[in-house]
Amino acid sequence: MTSEKLHTSHAPLRWGVLATGWIARRFTADALLAGLNVNAVGSRSAESAQEFANSFGIERAHGSYSGLLTDPNVDIVYVATPHPAHFDAAMAVLEAGKHVLVEKPLTLNQAQAEMLRETALAKGLYASEAMWTRYLPHMARIRQIITSGGLGEIRTLHADHAQSLPTDPAHRINALELGGGAVLDLGVYPVSFAWDMLGAPKTIQASGRLGETGADTEVGVLMTHASGALSTCSASSRGAGSNTAHIVGTEGRIEIDRMWFTPATFTHYDSEGSVVEKYVSDVPGHGMQLQALAAEKYISAGTLSGELMTLDDSVAIMGTLDEIRRQIDVRYPEDASPAATASR
Repeated sequence: MTSEKLHTSHAPLRWGVLATGWIARRFTADALLAGLNVNAVGSRSAESAQEFANSFGIERAHGSYSGLLTDPNVDIVYVATPHPAHFDAAMAVLEAGKHVLVEKPLTLNQAQAEMLRETALAKGLYASEAMWTRYLPHMARIRQIITSGGLGEIRTLHADHAQSLPTDPAHRINALELGGGAVLDLGVYPVSFAWDMLGAPKTIQASGRLGETGADTEVGVLMTHASGALSTCSASSRGAGSNTAHIVGTEGRIEIDRMWFTPATFTHYDSEGSVVEKYVSDVPGHGMQLQALAAEKYISAGTLSGELMTLDDSVAIMGTLDEIRRQIDVRYPEDASPAATASR
């Protein structure tokens, strides 16, 4: 997949931000910190777009998504809408002939992800899931340690993501019609981490607890991988957890400190428990700019998606998330029909 060629651009890319919520603000702040050209913002209201533009010194504010997508001064769009709108928005960006970086999860299900991938391929445009954790320096260092044999044979991996989020049934985390649930909002991080370090799972066993709306509030997942390694992932939207991760091998282990999915520290121990390395992240901002910088690099090189987060990986991971939701009996309206239902 990474060898596929796309429409290239050697001039600095002009970014557009679609939606103006907190994740859009965090991404934009990091992008500007890295010197990227955030040139436009689009919102469903002119007031929201203008306020966002004023906050970040952005030149162009559009009071509709279509205004952003038809802006000739935008080359690539970061989609920061709520989950159910990811597919519609990303497809609209591609149909407008622009590259796209889509906030995680890429879509609501694998069927949508496959349609998105095929559209990007057909149009020769870059499309990627904004799983920003994969681009962080401590993750790169961990991959190096594993590849060099520093942990020996990997036996187990565990990662959790637990937050105390609103319990209001109408809040997006609890509303099925808004793609609610711990799996897609929080569990996507540890599941993607297990994929990154151990590859695709061979088997998946999931258990969960559903809230009053039918959305999952807790989930635990056990996966086996081709090497024989086991991974366990857990997520909760009803209680703040340690949010740590560890990888255990025959020759040592790695323990990633709290908030492992953000720029974090980790300790590499040998099999006797002695410290081999203490890694401390040094990343400006929150680190979300790294995925945008990677996107610019890949687009300049003419590749469809980078090796750290390929579209094939994202599509397959959506399949894993589908299976987890199937096992814990969580269904979204879009599961019955993968095509978008909202107006583009």
